[in-house]
Amino acid sequence: MKKALRIALYSAGIVGLLILLMWLSPYRYLIKGIQLTYLRGQTTSHYLDWKDFDTREVAHDPEQVKPFALAPDRFDQPLSEELQAMLERTHSGSYLVVLRDTLVMERYFEPFNEGELANSFSMAKTITALLTQIAIQEGTIASWDEPVRRYLPWVGQLAGEKNQAYEKFAESLTLRHLITMTAGLDWDESYTAAFGITAKAYYGSDVEATMRQIAVFRQPGTVYEYQSGATQLLGLALSQAVGKPLAEFASEKLWTRIGAEAPARWQLDRENGKELNYCCFDARSRDFAKLGRLVLHHGEGLVDSAFLAMAQVPLDQIKLPGIGGEMTHKYGHSFWLFDLEEGGKTYKLSCFQGHLGQFIICVPELDMVVVRNGNGFERDPGNMHACAQLYTREAIRRFAR
Repeated sequence: MKKALRIALYSAGIVGLLILLMWLSPYRYLIKGIQLTYLRGQTTSHYLDWKDFDTREVAHDPEQVKPFALAPDRFDQPLSEELQAMLERTHSGSYLVVLRDTLVMERYFEPFNEGELANSFSMAKTITALLTQIAIQEGTIASWDEPVRRYLPWVGQLAGEKNQAYEKFAESLTLRHLITMTAGLDWDESYTAAFGITAKAYYGSDVEATMRQIAVFRQPGTVYEYQSGATQLLGLALSQAVGKPLAEFASEKLWTRIGAEAPARWQLDRENGKELNYCCFDARSRDFAKLGRLVLHHGEGLVDSAFLAMAQVPLDQIKLPGIGGEMTHKYGHSFWLFDLEEGGKTYKLSCFQGHLGQFIICVPELDMVVVRNGNGFERDPGNMHACAQLYTREAIRRFAR
């Protein structure tokens, strides 16, 4: 008994020492990361883990709610066996279909419900892009071709002090490079690497300090590479330009005006800190659908329709000189773009898309929006995720008449 007690105390001491060393090290963020993932049976972030973050409210206006028309049988629409199995396998929280401004399908799966907020993950990249476009329309930012250093003079400086080429790259970095994922940052996008930069940005307590360490190590505008750090820089520049937190700007210029039915939350790096704007916009599924409606309705007078049209053109079809890299045929200005064959027709889709299968899928030809939130997805390498294909096909089969 005494031996077992000694072993337990010794083990506890070792664990305590390791935690202390981690707390004092540059990897302090791992403590939070371990608490919110491995200790909860997860291997990566979770679409409901926003509850454990500091957040800032994105207020709505109860007097300006613009509800969808509600089909009386929307909760009773049957799911095919294939769709039901996919929704279960991917640990879905919600599945909604809006057709011509009517909510025709609405399903929720425990522990999620219609009043719950889901983490958008990278769907927030598209939201950040829309907010930046609004600032451009209002003249707060001159254009997408503005140098990033006009708003964030520190970008790339630490690396530029040691490397003259990096300094020139940082000087040429523009907002357009950030929105098109051609920024050339020294950033490895990984959602499972505990010691990686994406984990540090997500679980750390000072996202701006993290971004100050990032080099611009490639000539911007030459290679497409999906990097959350690019959108984080865009959001920091936007916040600097408008002189207020992004959540407040989003409330004033977007959330109240699309007629959101409830406040959203934007996760912060710490209490009263900065928004994690490359991810982490937390909202109800119905309100995510309203962002899809905004796109289908050509900006609803809030976002310039010409910008939206351009943003939904793949990079490899836009005359931006020199861009190469994988997936340029599927990515525009912060929109994912896909062709989907169904029923002998090809449908053009534009999507807000986030980690673990957060989707706002717009089908312009049908005036349809498909929303799915949850905690898993199934891939189709180089193409639209297999799960999202099925979510969309089922909606088209059932409601496209």
